[in-house]
Amino acid sequence: MSEVTTIERPAEPNWSELTAEELVAYREAENRFRASDAARAITGEPEAGVTIEWRTLALPGRDLPVRVYRPAPPEHDGRRGQDAGAGLPLVLHVHGGGFVGTAVQSDWVNSGLAGRLPAVVVSVEHRLVDEANPLAVAVDDGWDVYRHVVRDAAEWGIDPARTAVLGESCGGLICALVAIRAAEAGLPLRAQVLVNPAVDVTDTMFEHDSMREYARTPTLALPVLHLIRRLGVPAGTDPRPLSPLHADTPGGLAPALVVVPTRDPLADHGRRYAERLHTTGTPARLSEYPEAGHAFLSLPGLVPQAEPARAEILGFLGASLSA
Repeated sequence: MSEVTTIERPAEPNWSELTAEELVAYREAENRFRASDAARAITGEPEAGVTIEWRTLALPGRDLPVRVYRPAPPEHDGRRGQDAGAGLPLVLHVHGGGFVGTAVQSDWVNSGLAGRLPAVVVSVEHRLVDEANPLAVAVDDGWDVYRHVVRDAAEWGIDPARTAVLGESCGGLICALVAIRAAEAGLPLRAQVLVNPAVDVTDTMFEHDSMREYARTPTLALPVLHLIRRLGVPAGTDPRPLSPLHADTPGGLAPALVVVPTRDPLADHGRRYAERLHTTGTPARLSEYPEAGHAFLSLPGLVPQAEPARAEILGFLGASLSA
């Protein structure tokens, strides 16, 4: 879990012929790169003054790491000191990648949210999809972390009445399902932010115009999505409960901001989900970023649209989580 200072990025494998052993080896090498100082030129520098630490949560049947971002303590000057005593908002974050990825790749966006909202941001280092871990276990990890932190709000220094979720790509799918489960369980959730979300793993997953138009982009190509679906939804698994676009959802979920880069195979996933939320009684705002590609929010060193997208997310969460 330690950040490595110098590491070369592994070559992209042949996704269609990748063995289980090769997947693990590629994942370990890729995640070492994403957690390295060298990757900061791509993934961005953390916000100054924000503390970042790993913690391990004892969850049912497993221990799970989370990466926690906290703003600098406020000055004790009356109003700000009084605000601090009330507990900060919580933003639960889930990184993208599916079968690869680490919370460290999202330090730029998460530390920015922690410092500028301000809020406690907890990023879930969920079990990654592979032959032993279908998508359902990653969804359970996101949900169990949310419940754990909200239940122990005083220990975490958060206000359990002011919570939000933020997910990217596969993490967007996880956070969309956390929002559905929170509504079903009667747990408080003020907002959900879904960035280039993958919200359909049914047989219709690939039946969208954006899948055909952007089948092979530098940051996401269809062979990767085929691999995620094959590993994440094994034969005999009902994909509908894992697909927010098709899941049975209660009306009136937490208000949503759906952020869609237009040059993305998953662009129509986000568009259709924003429509579905709206038609089922959930306030949903669709925000498109022309010319941006998949995973752009985690690539501020390469993609200029990342900064305005983070600013929009800050504004949406700031309004949603205000006392």
